Amino acid sequence: MIGVRMVQKVSSTRGFAKVAPHVIPALDRAVHRLTGGRYLLSTRMLPGVILTTTGARSGLPRRTPLACMPEDDGRNWLLVGSNFGRPGHPAWSHNLLAHPDAVISWKGRDVPVTARLLTGQERAQAWTALLEFWPPYAAYQARVTREIRLFRITETP
Repeated sequence: MIGVRMVQKVSSTRGFAKVAPHVIPALDRAVHRLTGGRYLLSTRMLPGVILTTTGARSGLPRRTPLACMPEDDGRNWLLVGSNFGRPGHPAWSHNLLAHPDAVISWKGRDVPVTARLLTGQERAQAWTALLEFWPPYAAYQARVTREIRLFRITETP
């Protein structure tokens, strides 16, 4: 338990926000590739997916390792556009707004999904659940003036 608290504390810092976006995704991509899609390094602390979106401007596939919060039914996940508490929205969130159909790699299998930006009461409920799941999200929101985007992605039948 102390390890989790320490990671949460470190991940809430501005220094982490400067370094992590350049290191963690690269490590996650490498581990994901080397294990045939079965593992992500960051999943030692949080569940994670590799999200493949269509570029909003380019139309090209874009792969991004992301932490996620699986929901109870096993067909929905919450994605947080925290961008490690940096000022701008992450590129993957722009891509989902432009092209909500995507694919995630979840536990070694590719799952087609559709994304929906959460707003209002639905967003508030999801945010509360996310803060219980990973408290550092509160520090990320406190550092930025933008509202962090929350998406619910749902497995496409």
